[in-house]
Amino acid sequence: MEINASYTSFVAIGDSFTEGMSDLLPDGSYRGWADLLAARLAARTPGFRYANLAVRGKLIGQIVDEQVDVAAAMQADVVTLVGGLNDTLRPTYDMGRVHGLLEEAVEKLAPSCKQLVLMRSPGRRGPVLKRFRPRMEELFTFVDELAARHGALVVDLYGSEALGDQRMWDVDRLHLTAEGHRRVAEAVWQTLGLGTEDDWQALLPPAVHPGWATRRVGDLRFARQYLGPWIGRRLTGRSSGDGRPAKRPELLPFKDPRS
Repeated sequence: MEINASYTSFVAIGDSFTEGMSDLLPDGSYRGWADLLAARLAARTPGFRYANLAVRGKLIGQIVDEQVDVAAAMQADVVTLVGGLNDTLRPTYDMGRVHGLLEEAVEKLAPSCKQLVLMRSPGRRGPVLKRFRPRMEELFTFVDELAARHGALVVDLYGSEALGDQRMWDVDRLHLTAEGHRRVAEAVWQTLGLGTEDDWQALLPPAVHPGWATRRVGDLRFARQYLGPWIGRRLTGRSSGDGRPAKRPELLPFKDPRS
């Protein structure tokens, strides 16, 4: 049963997860779950408007400074906020500061929209998730508390076995594939009270595991192309999003880039 079918505008804020990496379009831009969700909402609402202020690499402080006030001023029906996970991966992670900034963001956004949506982000099964699990779970517990206090919805992707499958993640091991983003869009769609169209938690067929040599080649490619540059940016205080503008900075009628 549909709870509300009258959403007329949507603003997404956050980091690379919401920008859409690594759901790559033919022109080299990224689509992602937020664009997919906007396309579905626009298909049922003439004049539907959409903005996506998310930029890869942003920490929660940058999201608050650069995106929150802009999003609040847009007075959209739906606002999604996903942030803080990049902070948990930093050696200088300050849990109290991150929680305080998240609370500041929610306090500004919740009164500005009809429905604020928060997330417990998915995690790729593997050593990175194992290492940072305590920080992530502390963050998600606080997200639940914020949602309860401010009437926000929470999309729980963290416990999804399907989204934890390594095949749902790109070769950089940090960002979802196109199929992963499609499933996140469906999860948000259902959380908004719209009709179920797919089982986003359906498991993939059993995996055929590559041999040892193939895995090692993949590990070396990952380290050279992704892990090394990521560490280099951390050591020099740079971010992949430095100087990069939001891909949809204004709340305008939605046009599907695939059309």
